[in-house]
Amino acid sequence: MIDDLTLDRAVNAGILNATQRDALLALAGEDRAALMSEEPIDLSVDEQMRLVGGGNDIFVTVGIVLLFSGALFALQAVLSPSSMLLAAILAMASWIVAEIVTRQKRMRLSSTLLALIFCGAILSLLVDFIVERFDLPETVNAFSLFALRADAWPIGLTLSGGLIAAAVVYFVRFKVPVLAAVTAIAATGLAFLATVLIYHDQVVSGAAAAPAPDQLADVLSSALVMPLVCGLIIFAVAVLLDLRDRERQTVWSDCAFWLHVVSAPLLVHPLFILATGQEVLSGRIEPGVTASVLLGLMMTMFVLVALAIDRRSLLAPTLAYFGSVGIYYLINGAANTTGIPPFALILIAIGAVVILFGAGWQRIRRLIIRPLLPTSMLDRLPPIKA
Repeated sequence: MIDDLTLDRAVNAGILNATQRDALLALAGEDRAALMSEEPIDLSVDEQMRLVGGGNDIFVTVGIVLLFSGALFALQAVLSPSSMLLAAILAMASWIVAEIVTRQKRMRLSSTLLALIFCGAILSLLVDFIVERFDLPETVNAFSLFALRADAWPIGLTLSGGLIAAAVVYFVRFKVPVLAAVTAIAATGLAFLATVLIYHDQVVSGAAAAPAPDQLADVLSSALVMPLVCGLIIFAVAVLLDLRDRERQTVWSDCAFWLHVVSAPLLVHPLFILATGQEVLSGRIEPGVTASVLLGLMMTMFVLVALAIDRRSLLAPTLAYFGSVGIYYLINGAANTTGIPPFALILIAIGAVVILFGAGWQRIRRLIIRPLLPTSMLDRLPPIKA
């Protein structure tokens, strides 16, 4: 940028006249205003989610909430709450508004809300279709569910498959990252339904024994294998998207963020139960050396993986489980001797860890990951900032 003093010297030297000087200053002022109105991506910020686009985005989001809330109440007044037309109108309205808010203005928070409204309307539409298409019992209980075995898979496929198809079509049109999470959750639900149906058929055919009441906890623990497998698949897809966009400048990086948000609890919950021996029904843990060691190893593993892929979202559920259950048993003895409530010590421990990783994330990555991994792997992971 040429400063005003240089322009004055150019006028005195006869290079420019006063009119040309003023025109250049006006043009520079317009350029500065245009740059300030844009929303550049700050690559120095760690793990950007790019969820909010500014004050105007929040303002429009409030307007969307008011608009669709009023539309919902108005439609319920003239249509049946279970009417398929009501859900169809809301889905179509969210699409029309997204043509302006998302396609033209690229407002991030508003676009996310519109995508969720669209998916919610489609889900409601699919539920209404299933209620009309299939002969569902008025009272749903353990016995009435057995009568749905013949229709269980078509119902699940219609619900999850229809939602996935709608999310994919919406994503192709508008490129809203949160739809990656919607797709992953729907696919996980369909996989869990398939597992339940397979186990049900094995019990009915005699291939597997029906569990006794005291064996129910073991059966539920075994069922955690399915969410663990789904979590690993979703996590692998998220890592592939991260590797595709190491600098995190495209929509695929934002999709990876939402996939990490979905995969984290699917991974942490089964592994936590397996590591600590927690009872699924009662939630009770028998503290011991083995549980403490496995819990520490699990925490270390998640911290290293999160540092390697530069995703703090993977640590959030880990800290929640470790703080709510794991730390309680590890520091309960200290609390009993000092008289300090265990909950207070939990908050102190978790707060200290969060501040430590939040304030020094890149420094911790540089000190731990750089000497730990070979250069060939570091070149494929998100770059470690100096």
